[in-house]
Amino acid sequence: MSPTVAAPKVARRAVFPFTAIVGQEEMKLALLLNVIDPKIGGVMIMGDRGTGKSTTIRALADVLPAIEVVEGDPFNSHPSDSGLMSDVVKQRLETGETLPLAQKKVPMIDLPLGATEDRVCGTIDIEKALSEGVKAFEPGLLAQANRGILYVDEVNLLDDHLVDVLLDSAASGWNTVEREGISIRHPARFVLVGSGNPEEGELRPQLLDRFGLHAEIRTVKDPALRVQIVEQRSEFDQEPEAFLEAYRPQQEELQQRLVGAQQRLRSVTIDHDLKIKISQVCSELDVDGLRGDIVTNRTAKALTALDGRTEVTVDDIKRVIVMALRHRLRKDPLESIDSGYKVGKVFDQVFGLVESNTETPQNGKK
Repeated sequence: MSPTVAAPKVARRAVFPFTAIVGQEEMKLALLLNVIDPKIGGVMIMGDRGTGKSTTIRALADVLPAIEVVEGDPFNSHPSDSGLMSDVVKQRLETGETLPLAQKKVPMIDLPLGATEDRVCGTIDIEKALSEGVKAFEPGLLAQANRGILYVDEVNLLDDHLVDVLLDSAASGWNTVEREGISIRHPARFVLVGSGNPEEGELRPQLLDRFGLHAEIRTVKDPALRVQIVEQRSEFDQEPEAFLEAYRPQQEELQQRLVGAQQRLRSVTIDHDLKIKISQVCSELDVDGLRGDIVTNRTAKALTALDGRTEVTVDDIKRVIVMALRHRLRKDPLESIDSGYKVGKVFDQVFGLVESNTETPQNGKK
């Protein structure tokens, strides 16, 4: 009975609308592109405290369209996609059972810093397994996050072993729990969002590289914009329902754009010559491995789909390549040049563009 009681509370909770958030366009775009194509690999958001990281991520989950799940399944199993379906649901389908379906908001799961591995991955009740001969599995946060968003605030303070577990599950789409010779696996396909403040410690480069995109956010400097943000927040806190109603058309429009982009993504193409140039940029920047090439291609396609087109342009690549590559560059502690500026400069050289765009260096140094 408890799940049916909890669901209405989540639906009624007032969440600041995504379309009302001003500034931090890079973070918002990175999140939207990951929703369109979760295979991008999540996003790492690094920046100052109090810049709206948590607010933006929760607002994103609220604007996403509801998903269809198998009712009562703890893994949010998809009723027809076997890759998003638990083994129990598969067995029920194989026996010819008609599965009860339900609509559910996209899950938004917070992972606390003090979480244990059992809490994250789930546990197997060995005593019950031995005495009753059944695989007694208690699902963890990865199970709850399947087909949703898993948010880790201050990910740079999380134990490296747990970060490894999260990244492995996000990449493979499955979580496996093994104990005393008993092995259980379940789907765990989610958008992994990590945030942190670089002053509190950097994430290890080999772990940082596993995040698809890296968005840098900084405190808004423009006084007029700061006043607008403060007034909006005050208005929302005083009259949340009226504020949400005012932004409902924009929210619904964004939701339809996301649905259309997800459907359009399969038909988006990227010219072979553009792929060659993307790889040339990665090569000249001395990026290790091929993740940078793959993520840049996928992200550019997702952006094209979001804009309602089916053919990737140079401008699409330019808008995403810094987010896809800046965290993959080898760091030189003596170098003062911002990594985003460096990526933009090499991009302009490879694609034959005039280096007259001053936005990238300014954004990188502000």
